[in-house]
Amino acid sequence: MRKIRIGVLGSGSGSNLQALLDAIRSDLLQAEIVLVLSDVADARILQRAKDAGIPAEWIDCFGNKNRFPEAVQQHVADRLVDAGVDLVCLAGFMRLIKSPILQRFSERIINIHPSLLPHFPGLEAWKQALDAGVTETGCTVHFVDEGMDTGTVILQAKVPIHSDDDSLSLHQRIQQQEHLIYPQAVRLVAARLGFAV
Repeated sequence: MRKIRIGVLGSGSGSNLQALLDAIRSDLLQAEIVLVLSDVADARILQRAKDAGIPAEWIDCFGNKNRFPEAVQQHVADRLVDAGVDLVCLAGFMRLIKSPILQRFSERIINIHPSLLPHFPGLEAWKQALDAGVTETGCTVHFVDEGMDTGTVILQAKVPIHSDDDSLSLHQRIQQQEHLIYPQAVRLVAARLGFAV
């Protein structure tokens, strides 16, 4: 069995990309990251990829701050297919994935979200949790579907909310758990798809 080939889409610092790379280097994950794409030209995730010798490219969304134009999604789907990607991992990617990417990679796109879905979907979920006054939140790896953070859950990790937490401290502790469970979730999906684990 061969290793699963991963394409990563991200918009920010790429700490979850780094977690995947670290898991691969430590032999905790049998995978190869073959392409990293970002919709932010100066996103740190692109530099992390280049430092690791991974092809990294900016996705030009033609000035659309939030929308992900269909023509651009077609281009992204083509790039992922051309790179031989088996699984698409979203790592802080801030645009909704629609067709044609969903069609080309049906049930082969996963995302990590900083809450215990279905609670607190959408942006800045850790702030939503603090504002709601709950005592526990966490993170979720899930399959991507047409909705916002609505796909089937693969793996979750819980994070308690302390009385002295602010948005920064809570977010940092959630990210620590993200970095642990994202490689685990990729391993589960790879096994399900018949790749080496």
